[in-house]
Amino acid sequence: MTLRLRYVAGVSPSKWLRVWNERRPDLTLEAIVVDEPEQLTALLAGDADLAFVRLPVDIEGLHAITLWEELAVVVLPKEHALADAESLTLAELDGETPAPAQADIAMTIELVAAGTGYAIVPHSVARLHRRKDVVAVPVTDAAATQISLVWRRDRDDDDIQEFVAVVRGRGAKSSRGSSDDPPPMKPAKAAKLAAAERRAAAAKAAGNGAGKGGKGGKGAGKGGRPAPRTGAGAKQRSRRRGR
Repeated sequence: MTLRLRYVAGVSPSKWLRVWNERRPDLTLEAIVVDEPEQLTALLAGDADLAFVRLPVDIEGLHAITLWEELAVVVLPKEHALADAESLTLAELDGETPAPAQADIAMTIELVAAGTGYAIVPHSVARLHRRKDVVAVPVTDAAATQISLVWRRDRDDDDIQEFVAVVRGRGAKSSRGSSDDPPPMKPAKAAKLAAAERRAAAAKAAGNGAGKGGKGGKGAGKGGRPAPRTGAGAKQRSRRRGR
């Protein structure tokens, strides 16, 4: 027997898979990533038992637990005039051209890189499709998206409830319905975290560049070793050592 899980691109279920494998080695958990337009297809067809989905979706006939919010970011070409901003508002994007939306978000971002316009996507999606020729800037007043765990009302058994408990962080003996979930991250806080992440990435890239192409600092010799000292002090030390 197998518990079948589908998850939309941008969600990383690895930590729950590890916990599940430790808790239920008797029940294999099959986890398959799906594109956003097909995020409910397998579940509604009976080919999956649970799914991590990005709202909004039609949840009629489904149980749904909202787990967290995703910050919205705008993906821009790296050379765009707004690319260096730490955050933007929708008003600041007025007059800019959106890139033609594609069914495959990777293709939309490909068009952004080609200079056809911008794209507003969840931060997790921008990270998944990160490229060197585009940047992702938080949009502080854009609507946040939400990730939910859903399953069919007519397919609600102890195995599914145990996986729900894993996702909610409950122990194996916790009662059904209790929850230790942290509250969803506020968009403003998420924007600050995303901006800090961009600064750290830029600093790392700058450091790598200096390490590869920069010359040694003051006092550096071959291979990065300090240059040998000369002068009176060096001669006195040599005499004391019998040289």
